[in-house]
Amino acid sequence: MKLEAFFNPKSIAVIGASREPRKVGHRILRNILDYGFKGEIYPVNPNAEEVLGCRCYKSILDIPSEVDLSIIAVPAKIVPSVAEQCGVKGVKGIVVISAGFSETGREGARLEKELLGICRKYGMRMQGPNCLGIINTASRLNASFAATNPPRGKIAFVSQSGALGSTILNWAIQNNIGFSSFISLGNETDLNAADFLEALSEDEETKVIGLYIEGVKNGRRFIEVSEKLTRKKPVIALKAGTTDVGMRAVSSHTGALAGSDAAFSAAFKKAGILRADTLEELFNLVLSFEKQPLPKGKRVLIVTNGGGPGVLAADACEKKGLDLPSLEHSIREQLRRKLPPHASVNNPVDVLGDADEERYRIALDAGLKSSRVDGIIVILTPQAMTPIEKIAQVLAEIKETSKKPIIAAFMGIPNDSPAIKTIREKGIPNYEYPETAAYVLSRMYEYLVISSRREKPEKAIKIKHSKIMEIIRRARSEDRLNLTVMEAFQIGRAAGIPIPQAKIAKSREEAGEISDSIGYPVALKIVSPEILHKTDVGGVILNIQSRKDVERGYDEILRKARRFMPQARITGVLVQKMVPQGKEVIVGAVRDAQFGPLIMFGLGGIYVNFLQDVSYRLCPLSRREVEEMIQETRAYILLRGVRGESPSDINSIVEIILKVSQIMNQFEEIREMEINPLFVYERGKGCSAVDIRITLRK
Repeated sequence: MKLEAFFNPKSIAVIGASREPRKVGHRILRNILDYGFKGEIYPVNPNAEEVLGCRCYKSILDIPSEVDLSIIAVPAKIVPSVAEQCGVKGVKGIVVISAGFSETGREGARLEKELLGICRKYGMRMQGPNCLGIINTASRLNASFAATNPPRGKIAFVSQSGALGSTILNWAIQNNIGFSSFISLGNETDLNAADFLEALSEDEETKVIGLYIEGVKNGRRFIEVSEKLTRKKPVIALKAGTTDVGMRAVSSHTGALAGSDAAFSAAFKKAGILRADTLEELFNLVLSFEKQPLPKGKRVLIVTNGGGPGVLAADACEKKGLDLPSLEHSIREQLRRKLPPHASVNNPVDVLGDADEERYRIALDAGLKSSRVDGIIVILTPQAMTPIEKIAQVLAEIKETSKKPIIAAFMGIPNDSPAIKTIREKGIPNYEYPETAAYVLSRMYEYLVISSRREKPEKAIKIKHSKIMEIIRRARSEDRLNLTVMEAFQIGRAAGIPIPQAKIAKSREEAGEISDSIGYPVALKIVSPEILHKTDVGGVILNIQSRKDVERGYDEILRKARRFMPQARITGVLVQKMVPQGKEVIVGAVRDAQFGPLIMFGLGGIYVNFLQDVSYRLCPLSRREVEEMIQETRAYILLRGVRGESPSDINSIVEIILKVSQIMNQFEEIREMEINPLFVYERGKGCSAVDIRITLRK
């Protein structure tokens, strides 16, 4: 296993071990001892002979044997010198608990940089600084200052927040939830989330990973590691800071709408990570993934002793995309013979309010026998005559032989009751509400799809690479970041994007000549690097039918532009061949600082910022990913055709998005690219990029 020195060290030094019970160094040493670590333990404290019954050393250099892992809990200003001694000693890894580094300001950042340099010098890996520590239950290692020792289980948790980590560990104790590992990342100066996720992918003791994340150090590697990991085991992530628009750019609709949260959502989808929106959702998901088998499909049977909760569960399943199939005729007939006359043998199967454990057993056996059922939700509402503990025992017995997930919703029953303890001991999670059970099953099915998908690499699209580079170099030589509309059109054509004929006019007479040349009707659009949204200043006139109206329109556009934006540099007026109106969509791309090119699709036109009907994916894109992002929007409903309309040419949109993805992948000089609107016509008739905007990186 990678990072063996952190997860399974043979010897540990605790530098800063203290005799004072309130000191962090004391708590860490006590946790290591109390948790039953089997390796050698070496407290280091120059002012003590022994701590907690262990012989103490004045320096790590005084320890006579090899040391795999050092836990450092001393003031920040002396951490570099302590790390230097660890390097000289040949320590493989250090966990720096101490705070006072980059999180505190310039001097702390300087110390942190010095510390990293020492680790690089000796080839020593570091967790932290400013972290809670590390726990691995298989090796009986609790090298942290957490207040509790977690029971052993199959859940690993990786956290960028030490405080949240402590909360999660306390929650685990209260609910008797076991962990395989707990890792507090701290400042991630050396080892980061991707490094520990990569190590956990090889850990046979870990079945599911929970991740609390605020940011990443290297977005590309994070995705690369996670993509491989999620094919083997699920990762549930809670992303904090969802309202922070850290990468906002105002030069396009795409940049204005795409924030750090959109980039992280796209990164999670790319990596196959399931995103939880709340801490409660994260807890609910890791519980089911730890103990339950994955469903083979999305068909759910609901067994209930209450009609109302059964209907709520059915509604929730439908909303979450799960199916509620009818059982086979023969199985329904068996249920009719064995259950009371008023019981429902449809789905949900209602065993009635006076149901005993045998009715539940009959209904559950039917669900397990049915080839139409992939998972079961068991609802119990406590009536006066309900034998709750006996029903729980039936569930526990059936779970022993079931290859299908069984999720319980014992409503209104305390978590510490004997019934809940019985089913939990057998690995059946219980949720207070049937809607939660439906949510969990839907996410389990979502992971089944993720883990079984195998992407085929897309064939490279032919692009005139030299032509595009020539345009970019020319703009660079002129110290321009915003390409002209004609340059953007040329790049689009070089990638095979269909664009109407167009040319820039410098005078009213030239506008008339161009219009005569390309044919009527035409559109006129103001051309200015400062005027990004032309319609806002009256800078667009459509469907002009004659030269006289073109010349008049040319003067009108200039007059309005100068009135609304007198400071704007106007380089001319674009004369563009009018094309038939189609459904308006937007295809955009913006380069995220962490994850690279982020592609956007949605409903286009002038209302895109207000409707915000958009979806995102990270490059490079597969055809499946493009189809998914289109289907996620409300625009997809319109594109399929409503009220007798013919379906639009969705395949042509897919091709355009793949071309934009390839442009952004191949040309890192491009910061943003946006096609808005893209007119989409009836199926088989393609589309047309009416306007393109491209911005270069600084």
